[in-house]
Amino acid sequence: MKLQKLIASTGYCSRRKAEKLILNGKNVYVNNKLATVGMRVDEGDEVCIDNVLINTKQKKVYIKLNKPVGYTSTSAKFDSEKNVYELLPEKVREDKSLHIVGRLDKNSCGLILFTNDGAMTQILTHPSFEHEKKYLVTLKGKHIRDVTSITNKFTQGMRLKEIGNVKAKQIRYLGKSRFEVILTEGKKRQIRNMFAEINEEVIFLQRISIGSLVLGDLEETQWKYLTPSEVNKLKEG
Repeated sequence: MKLQKLIASTGYCSRRKAEKLILNGKNVYVNNKLATVGMRVDEGDEVCIDNVLINTKQKKVYIKLNKPVGYTSTSAKFDSEKNVYELLPEKVREDKSLHIVGRLDKNSCGLILFTNDGAMTQILTHPSFEHEKKYLVTLKGKHIRDVTSITNKFTQGMRLKEIGNVKAKQIRYLGKSRFEVILTEGKKRQIRNMFAEINEEVIFLQRISIGSLVLGDLEETQWKYLTPSEVNKLKEG
């Protein structure tokens, strides 16, 4: 992989900042040789920045968590906000390269995936890979809706003012104002905004799967490491 991508995957800094460090021409060395932008490296290569060895053989971590409503999905800390990272043990949070794959807004709940595997994150979040993310949605009110109109608008797609063109891969009515929605993209508050566009209000939204990874019987606020089988299935797509 390119050197700047490898540096970013360790959590040392962003890819853009890594490029700037390399362009400096004096801070970054690979196997004791001065680095250049775009040079290709392997995970086993020895990378030093400002005479500090960067851990390029970092152990990959994969954690799933059941996010409750009221928690933000960000590593940023605000005094008035509860954060999903707070639900992980301090020892786990010490890994500064641990990031969230596919955020959920504060008022939504369900499956969150944490990892320090940048390659997997790219595969699971980039729309071109079309990995499915499944959600359970409840709408406000109990009146009978024009289900066919709703499902058609979701699967045919719509244009939203702030986030552009969006669509659902699949939507299924479950009865009692409840829907199952499958996306292969994840734009900001996409499901809530799509329902709002057709004058429907979401009062409950839960993600129950990301690719092959399922929430299962994991209770709210609880987390666990993925099994090797779960990791392999995610990588296989």
